[in-house]
Amino acid sequence: MKKRPLILVTNDDGISAPGMRALIDVMKQIGEVVVVAPDSPQSGMGHAITVNNTLFLEKVTIDPTLDQEYSCSGTPVDCVKIAIDQILKKKPDICVSGINHGLNSSTNVIYSGTMSAALEAGMSGVVAIGFSLNDFSWNANFEEIKTFVKQITEETLKQGLPEGVILNVNFPKLKKNEIKGIKICRQANATWVEKFDQRTNPHGKKYYWLTGTFVNHDKGEDTDEWALANGYISIVPVQYDLTAYHAMQQLNNWDL
Repeated sequence: MKKRPLILVTNDDGISAPGMRALIDVMKQIGEVVVVAPDSPQSGMGHAITVNNTLFLEKVTIDPTLDQEYSCSGTPVDCVKIAIDQILKKKPDICVSGINHGLNSSTNVIYSGTMSAALEAGMSGVVAIGFSLNDFSWNANFEEIKTFVKQITEETLKQGLPEGVILNVNFPKLKKNEIKGIKICRQANATWVEKFDQRTNPHGKKYYWLTGTFVNHDKGEDTDEWALANGYISIVPVQYDLTAYHAMQQLNNWDL
């Protein structure tokens, strides 16, 4: 019998988040699951790591069918780092992160703790996928996308990924039979137009609350934003090499 793959599961919404529990349910059908996730929500942490505070790791039992579930006091990236260094006896065959409550399409990938965890796994030489659903509700319905999560994970395990490439998978908020299919996309050129709302607390001290509007500047029909708006699952291959290769020739012509 073929040995079942070792799967590391993490997220940024916290170890008890329904999206993570749904992802674990799917991964248990595929392989041996080890969970290392933040003990509290870590959305928007990006690739932050803990360097000036102690890290705590606690073995927990949320799903009694799992032997290895750990909550970590750090960030999603901390979770991946400590899982590989302290918990796993070998590198996992794949790391899956999510399922995030809310999209991580376009430039949201830069801020995403979900995707940063997947990127960290990729930097360690582990095949990795980040999954996100376009529903910020804690009670989001993940049942409609479980079949697709399983399909994408199994195909990734079968085919592998190019070195340095991680998959950013986003799902529209639709019923299973309403989803039109899966599209391989590029990241849309979109930005947040942000504003800090100044407020005053009961003690008279000013504080600020970040608000903003997401603006898609990209009219292309090959982007993740277009796919999601038109009923498709988007898959964007992303990388942690941030070099702007197209700019190197111009910079080499500078008088330096």
